[in-house]
Amino acid sequence: MSTMVYPREEKLEKLTQEEIISNTKLVIQGLEALKNEHNSILHSLLETIKCLKKDEEANLVHEKSNLLRKSVEMIELGLGEAQVMMALSNHLNAVESEKQKLRAQVRRLCQENQWLRDELANTQQKLQKSEQNVAQLEEEKKHLEFMNQLKKYDEDVSPTEEKDRETPKDSLDDLFPNDEEEQGQGMPHQHNSAAVAAAQQGGYEIPARLRTLHNLVIQYASQGRYEVAVPLCKQALEDLEKTSGHDHPDVATMLNILALVYRDQNKYKEAAHLLNDALSIREKTLGRDHPAVAATLNNLAVLYGKRGKYKEAEPLCKRALEIREKVLGKEHPDVAKQLNNLALLCQNQGKYDEVEYYYCRALEIYECRLGPDDANVAKTKNNLASCFLKQGKYKEAEILYKEILTRAHEKEFGSVDAENKPIWMHAEEREEMSKGKHRDNTPYGEYGGWYKACKVNSPTVNTTLRNLGALYRRQGKLEAAETLEECAVRSRKQGIDPINQTRVVEILKDTDGDRRRSRDSLSSVKYESGTETGEEA
Repeated sequence: MSTMVYPREEKLEKLTQEEIISNTKLVIQGLEALKNEHNSILHSLLETIKCLKKDEEANLVHEKSNLLRKSVEMIELGLGEAQVMMALSNHLNAVESEKQKLRAQVRRLCQENQWLRDELANTQQKLQKSEQNVAQLEEEKKHLEFMNQLKKYDEDVSPTEEKDRETPKDSLDDLFPNDEEEQGQGMPHQHNSAAVAAAQQGGYEIPARLRTLHNLVIQYASQGRYEVAVPLCKQALEDLEKTSGHDHPDVATMLNILALVYRDQNKYKEAAHLLNDALSIREKTLGRDHPAVAATLNNLAVLYGKRGKYKEAEPLCKRALEIREKVLGKEHPDVAKQLNNLALLCQNQGKYDEVEYYYCRALEIYECRLGPDDANVAKTKNNLASCFLKQGKYKEAEILYKEILTRAHEKEFGSVDAENKPIWMHAEEREEMSKGKHRDNTPYGEYGGWYKACKVNSPTVNTTLRNLGALYRRQGKLEAAETLEECAVRSRKQGIDPINQTRVVEILKDTDGDRRRSRDSLSSVKYESGTETGEEA
């Protein structure tokens, strides 16, 4: 009878699963062998019982056989338990295998989830960009639709109707001329870069969209189409206040533009309110010495000047001058333009000494920085000549007018000599010949076509012709006056509109003692703006 070796009880707790399975298999093998041995013994006992005749011996054998049967049953029970353990082991192995599969699947799902998160983030970014593009395209679409409507509106307006819309009052373009028109042909824009640098010095630069909007508004306002210009300004102002808040430099810029449109409509009260609001915002956000503050002060001074409030306008204009001198330097062209505005305010108050000082200083700056051929030089000389006329200084005014015409002639035809004379010399020669009753009826085309020089991209030459002609007429030089006026008329036919053509005539008709009427006639002199025209209109 074989013996079974069982593992020690204290070591069972330290066995691994593989060791337990191995030992169980050994136990099964031992129990199988023991079972077979017991069955063999039991079979032999049964055979023995058949052979025995005595009851006592038979009973003894029966008892042994019963014991063997119980032992076999116990062995079978142990085998059954061992089989259960083996089945349980197989089940555990299957569970572990399934567990590993599930873990692998979880890892794969986590990776897929992370990938999906990355894809979602990328898709959201693309969606955001697409929404921005859609919003931008929507804005462009609205702008194009708006421009298309305006184009249709333009097509509906005939040239005759456009001409009828023109009014004798100063338009925004007259009050604030474009820098490109003021530069003259062939002159470099030497001061533009300095002005931009000065604007950026304060940490704020006018956005390009507002510059474009400003040009569009000024175009409509100059045509008298306020029903288009005003809603355009108000919508832009509302959008800026929603996106940036009220106290923002862009809002102040839009307030300036809308104020100038109102001013052009003679809505001075509304314009003054908007300009004061813009001034408050700019002083708060940009500082009191920022160029944009000077621009707003200048616009407010011009508004007061148009309302006849010259005393209120003068300190505003002086403060704007101080800011520009501080930021740009005392020799900057924008300072000269501010001096022009200040001179005009003083002229309307009869402060002629100050007027002459401001004009002479502005003239010196223009000639030094922009050159003698710049349009601003002739324009300032014209204004200074008007000041001389106000004081009865006709000789000084005449000299300035002749300087303007001589410079324009030299620019077109070269130096003056006996064969190459400016138009005022021809006019005076014809005056002398008319007094000797030898009037020269030669057309001006034979003078080298000088009258064509009046076309040179500056209406100031045409104005000067009319002003000097009016002065000649005041002096009784009628032939010389007619000569210049004929040239001015020819220039007008060539496509140039004279500006303030009756200004000097009205002044010269006044008596020397009638200063009040003379002052009123000069109120039509144009105000100029600085280079903030791109932002401030």
